[in-house]
Amino acid sequence: MPEPDAGLHTWTVAETAGGERLDRHVADRLDVSRSRVQRWIDDGLARVDGRPAKSSHALAAGDRVELEVPPPPGDDRVTAEEGAVSLLYEDEHLLVVDKPAGLTVHPGAGRPTGTLVHRLVRLYPEIAGVGGAGRPGIVHRLDKDTSGVMVVARTHEAHRRLAAAFAERRIDKRYLALVYGDPEATGEVVAAIGRHPHLRKKMTVRRGGRPATTRWRRLAGIGAIALLEVDILTGRTHQIRVHMKHVHHPLVGDPMYGEERWKGLPGPGQAALRDFPRPALHAWRLTLPHPANGERRSFEAPVPDDLVRLWERASGHPFPGLPAIEDATP
Repeated sequence: MPEPDAGLHTWTVAETAGGERLDRHVADRLDVSRSRVQRWIDDGLARVDGRPAKSSHALAAGDRVELEVPPPPGDDRVTAEEGAVSLLYEDEHLLVVDKPAGLTVHPGAGRPTGTLVHRLVRLYPEIAGVGGAGRPGIVHRLDKDTSGVMVVARTHEAHRRLAAAFAERRIDKRYLALVYGDPEATGEVVAAIGRHPHLRKKMTVRRGGRPATTRWRRLAGIGAIALLEVDILTGRTHQIRVHMKHVHHPLVGDPMYGEERWKGLPGPGQAALRDFPRPALHAWRLTLPHPANGERRSFEAPVPDDLVRLWERASGHPFPGLPAIEDATP
C-alpha cells in the first residue's frame, strides 16, 4: 500500500461520495487503512468545511475536507546506499531515470531500506531535503514491479512545479502493456476506482471511488494476447491493471488482477506466459513541461529485455516497432 505524501491534503467531496463516513471516505481517497485515518482524526488532523469532525461524520456533496498527513516515524532518515541507477537525462533541475522492475521507489511500510531513493541520495546528495519526508525528489511513483521512466526533482522549485504539473494533469504518461485477449484497435475505460471493500491491498472499480480514465491503442496482437500503448488521464493506484481487468483484458503476469488464461494456449507460448513473474507493464514515455522554462520535453525508457522476450516467445513474432512521439496518441 503506497504511503500518502506528508502535509496538507484538501479536496471537495464529489456528489457520488455524499453520505459516506469521513473515515471511510479519507481511507479510500488516500489508499490507507481506516484505522490509521481514525487515529489522524482523533488527533485533530482533519476538518470538514473548516471545523473539526469525528470519524463517523456523514459527508455531503460539496463539503471541503482538509487533512494534515503526518510523516511516518523515522521516515525522514533516508541514508545513502550503493546501487545502480539507469539515468536517461539530467540537468541542474531534474533527473530522469529508468526504474527497473522489482525496485521500490521510496521507503514505506515493510520497506525501510533498499529503495530507489536510497540509491539516488548517494549519487545526488542535494536531493535529500527536496520534497516530502522520506521521498527526496519524488513527484510521482511506479509500482515496485513496473519498469520504466520516472522524473525526480533536484531542487525545491523544480519539485513544486513538477508536482503542480502532475496535479493539473499537464503530464502525458504512456505505458506499454501486454494483455490477454483481442482488444479493439482503440478503447477507453471511464470507471471510478476505490479500495476493495474486503481485500484492503486490492483496488476495484466501484461506485464512490475516485474518477479514472484509461485509453489504449493496440500496437500488435495475435488473438490470444495483445501489446497495447496505454494513456492514463488520471493517476489512481493500480489504474491500468484494474481497468484492463474490468474490460476483460487483464495484464499478463499480474498476481493480483490477472487470470490464468495461458492454460488454454498451445505450444511454447504457454510456458512463457505462465512463468512471467510480474505484471507485464512498462512506463514507456513521459512528456512534461520543464520546470525551468515550461518547454515540453519527452523522455523514453527502452523496452526491458524481459518484456521483449515474453512477447517473442508467446507470440512467435519479433517485438513490433513503436510509434514516434508525434504519432503516439491512442
